Amino acid sequence: MYLLLAFLSLIPRAPCLGELKAFVVAHSHMDVGWVYTVQESMHAYAANVYTSVVEELMKGKQRKFIAVEQEFFRLWWDTVATDIHKQQVHQLLQEGRLEFIIGGQVMHDEAVTHINDQILQLTEGHGFLYETFGMRPRFSWHVDPFGASATTPTLFALAGFNAHLISRIDYDLKDDMQKTKKLQFVWRGSPSLSENHEIFTHVMDQYSYCTPSQIPFSNRSGFYWNGIAVFPDPPKDGVYPNMSSMVANIKKRAAWFRTDDVLWPWGCDKQFFNASVQYSNMDPLLDYINKHADQFGVTVQYSTVSDYFQALYNRNLTWDIQNFQDFLPYSTEPFQAWSGFYTSRSVLKGIARRASSLLCAGESFFTQYVQKYPAGSVCKFWALQQLRSLRWAVSEVQHHDGITGTESPKVKDMYMNHLMDGIVNVKKLMASIILDTDNPPSLRNVEQYIIVYNPLAWNITTFVVVAMSYSAVSVYDELGHPVPAQIQGSAESPFTYDLYILVTLSGLSYQRYSVKLSADNESAFIARSVKYGRKVIKHADRQSRRLIPVLNDCYTVMLDQNTNLMHSITDRKTNQTVEVTQEFLEYHVNGDVRKGPISDNYLFTPNGSAVEESKAVGLEVVSGNLVREIRQYFYRNTTAQDYMYVAYSRIYSVPGGYDDKLLCHRIEQEYRVGPLELNREAIFRTSTNLNTKQTLHTDNNGYQMQKRPYKVFVNNSVARNYYPMVQTAYIEDDRMRLILLAERSHGVSSQGNGQVEVMLHRRLWNNLEWDLNYNLTLNDTSVVRPMFWLILGTKSAADVLYQSSALALEHRPVVMYGELTERLPPPLLRDPVTLPANLHLQTLSIPGWTYSSNHTEQLQNIYKGIRKQEDADFRRVLLRIRHMYEVGEDPVLSQPATVNLKSLLKGLGTVELVEERSLTGTWDINTLERWKWKSAQHISKGGWETRFCFLFSSPKLLIGRCWYFCWMLQLKKQSH
Repeated sequence: MYLLLAFLSLIPRAPCLGELKAFVVAHSHMDVGWVYTVQESMHAYAANVYTSVVEELMKGKQRKFIAVEQEFFRLWWDTVATDIHKQQVHQLLQEGRLEFIIGGQVMHDEAVTHINDQILQLTEGHGFLYETFGMRPRFSWHVDPFGASATTPTLFALAGFNAHLISRIDYDLKDDMQKTKKLQFVWRGSPSLSENHEIFTHVMDQYSYCTPSQIPFSNRSGFYWNGIAVFPDPPKDGVYPNMSSMVANIKKRAAWFRTDDVLWPWGCDKQFFNASVQYSNMDPLLDYINKHADQFGVTVQYSTVSDYFQALYNRNLTWDIQNFQDFLPYSTEPFQAWSGFYTSRSVLKGIARRASSLLCAGESFFTQYVQKYPAGSVCKFWALQQLRSLRWAVSEVQHHDGITGTESPKVKDMYMNHLMDGIVNVKKLMASIILDTDNPPSLRNVEQYIIVYNPLAWNITTFVVVAMSYSAVSVYDELGHPVPAQIQGSAESPFTYDLYILVTLSGLSYQRYSVKLSADNESAFIARSVKYGRKVIKHADRQSRRLIPVLNDCYTVMLDQNTNLMHSITDRKTNQTVEVTQEFLEYHVNGDVRKGPISDNYLFTPNGSAVEESKAVGLEVVSGNLVREIRQYFYRNTTAQDYMYVAYSRIYSVPGGYDDKLLCHRIEQEYRVGPLELNREAIFRTSTNLNTKQTLHTDNNGYQMQKRPYKVFVNNSVARNYYPMVQTAYIEDDRMRLILLAERSHGVSSQGNGQVEVMLHRRLWNNLEWDLNYNLTLNDTSVVRPMFWLILGTKSAADVLYQSSALALEHRPVVMYGELTERLPPPLLRDPVTLPANLHLQTLSIPGWTYSSNHTEQLQNIYKGIRKQEDADFRRVLLRIRHMYEVGEDPVLSQPATVNLKSLLKGLGTVELVEERSLTGTWDINTLERWKWKSAQHISKGGWETRFCFLFSSPKLLIGRCWYFCWMLQLKKQSH
């Protein structure tokens, strides 16, 4: 310690430099997963962080600390913290020395997460914090997600945040921003919401959140006196590492920003598990610097994030505007493009999204049950527990080393187990509700039945698929009327059949269908299959093409019999034809660091262009009166026994009288990929004759679209032009647009004019020591089965279709099976909930929160110790509605829409009280005031932004473009 102080005393005070003020923010970056499971981390260090930090903060009034991810804190609070610790936490929060930042369950990834799940995990954390402490986070600390989405600033603004902090953006861009002092700006993330939901944003400099180190994210010993966390058991004592110059580092960083206020993060991954050693060493260091402030030109103080942003806000400066462009993809070096994780662990990505969709269905199903059937036999507390298990699992996997696929295999297994347990729990809940509302007196005269629930708040017509062991069947609705259906041999098994049932469902309601053995004229149509010989792609005669048409009322798909590949698609409404060819290719990547750059969980570094590994294609066309399916089998050569890939493409037709708008206007495509050979990355490329100028459009988190013109780099252009596709990607020219919709996240790119390629699967191994030590080599031997919907049409037609189609894919009907008597269910969960065509009911749930909506009353209750967590409030309903269209996207659908809540929810009971809340539900809109930062396009004096949603005094509400509205409803129970 004396050697350090002697070294500092030799640092000369910088001439002509104003006194710098360093805000030292103590933190521990605690990954909810990544290398170690949550349980391992709690044992090795995470529990000790909160125990020792709380105890040490109480020993020094000057000490402060920020807590970020809520999962570890909640586990500590519920299983480790003593009553004394809990009292101390309340005191530290009141004194402003412990501060919760972000407040979500995790620090979510920004590239491959869906906005629904971002809101969920943020709501889970915010609800706990407000219920327990009466506090609501106002600032973000998004220091580790791999790139920054333009959705995030809008999300945090809607949650009531005053400022946003990010770190990982492209290395060359960050370097330019440092040189020009452009690391701070006002970010208008949404083109439709613009300044209404802008937020001040701070980009961390090259040292990021670990401070200090000579090279970012390396040599992590400096200023971490407690050493490095040791697994599986925590270390006995802290260590005293070598320390670099704090003052010199502060001055270096100050040169990159406009003010003399310097944010100096103190901490890194898994730090402060021995906070006593940390603070007892930092205390005298800060004290020494402050006593010699005249000499050094620097003062330092323990701070929270709010301390720093408050000082910055008080300066009342005018800041540049960053419009709705994002910071993706992210690269750390020319050959380190972090675009591989967009696809890594595709199975996990698919399960996480299906779990999210099921959770949404389960929430609305349970909410309707509670309100319509208050005397039901399903225990409501048990039911809420089932929902909470899936809320926790879906929130947890949104972590930036979770759904990204960048975790170790054992952590992936942890996420999967938590998700599958939650899925089983919610399915049990929904089945219990069905049995309770139907309540058959006996099980005589049983038959097989199918319950189909529509989780969307609009009427749908679609197909559900049921596996059968016999082909002669009939399908009937609840009134005994025959239902259109088609049965065909399964592509996956020669012993089963796929039964396609045409279902029509009102919003948020279910129907029951009976399936009976039958051989009469009411039987399901039996489809016919035609197989074509295997064809070699390269030897195809392009001059004498023989084309096979497969068509419905909207599209004609032409197949080239010379190659067994797709040839073209014609939009029958406009008679416009687009040449379309689709094929699987693979990128080869290096696994030996001695031979060059490598790919891993995070990075995508191909050796060159994608290679066509399959040389021959087999074709089968299955035709029926409702479904036509194209089955393409891709082989390594003409004699190979096993295929490498499969593509199933389906188009649908419906009888007259049914609404076929969405069903007809899509080509449903399902692929089977894997296991791959080692160090291969599989893509599916769609090539067209559209003149796209190599420009791609992709979505940010299923919320808004980004334009992606192809960029040429000196090195690694292929990987640096890959972008995340969470839900939507499209290419277009002046006449037509081709859209791909996905049910899980992928990497997507346009590597040529008229092309769009989607990365489907990755299997990698390398000998990089860091990857080997943490088991992060992604030797993924799984088989993946992603699904896409392809839509082709004019721009105006596509604008109308793609938003509602994306939601229809995301929230497909939930199908439940069983045996039941002939008696029909009573009219429960049957009152439809229907919104206008441009609105989406995102959330209809019973959170179970027990906090008071009146903030003063909530604080008083906490102060008095009045908290009854076990008494969940089942009359309180959380409702979120989102406008789906951007300004100017469609002349009709982009217009504001009016909703009458009383009419909308009449089936649930009488609405007694409506409260308009912030996005996560913890703020009354009337009381929420956000800082208004001065910007180059808004020069008026900074003040308060008093509201960001319209408030109406009646239940009739006007919802503007792309706005999120969040209400808490109190409903009067119905009597039965």
